[in-house]
Amino acid sequence: MRIIDLSKTIRYDKKDPWFMRIKIKHKPHRKSLFLIRYFLGLKKKYFPKNWQGWADDKIIGMGVHATTHIDAPWHYHPTVAGKKAKTIDEVPLEWLYGDGVVIDMTHKADFEVITKADIQKDLEKNQIKLQPGNIVLIKTGRDKMTGHDAVNKGTGMSAEATEWLIDQGIKVMGIDQWGWDLPLRYQVQHAKKHKNPDAFWAAHRVGQEREYLHMEQLINLDALPPTGFKIAVFPLKIEGASAAPARVVAIFE
Repeated sequence: MRIIDLSKTIRYDKKDPWFMRIKIKHKPHRKSLFLIRYFLGLKKKYFPKNWQGWADDKIIGMGVHATTHIDAPWHYHPTVAGKKAKTIDEVPLEWLYGDGVVIDMTHKADFEVITKADIQKDLEKNQIKLQPGNIVLIKTGRDKMTGHDAVNKGTGMSAEATEWLIDQGIKVMGIDQWGWDLPLRYQVQHAKKHKNPDAFWAAHRVGQEREYLHMEQLINLDALPPTGFKIAVFPLKIEGASAAPARVVAIFE
């Protein structure tokens, strides 16, 4: 069995925009040993010889959308088709494991939206027929970008393409760039220029009427073939959360 990691490493990067920076505080072994002795009230002679204590770490201020993650229906809207939307801890685990399909959209230019026709053309080229329960991954090649470029550049899924995937029985989909939609700054400029509020977060807003989940900030999709592998995407079980960081992997048996 071979496993390919599709998840970012959780770490501090000063090049990230301020709202994405993750702080990790590492506690060395010897500091832990001192605290253990202090709280337990034991002298050093009562501890194993040459034992240095254990290391510990703390993640500070990391939002659930800050790294590779999966959005729950609750992220898009409080309800789906009039019923309460699921939070991340309510999503059935069965949805999060299935046959993977990679759709190559690396030819799409920055700020050029991915259409239903784009998706269908790539599937036809690779002679792939989607099956209900497939996990669809959109490869844009933007996982190589860092810092502000990662946020402000890229392509993005259209509402039409998102709805079409849902129509094929796809519950879980993902993309290897910062967001599922076109870059946020572009959306803001477009809305102001054309006075069109419907263009804002159009693909996300599909979740108001159709139940689905999408992953953002995947990596290494260029290491995958179009089909022939399983995808496992198990998020942290955070009560009531709109999303959660996830270790997403492709499994080749």
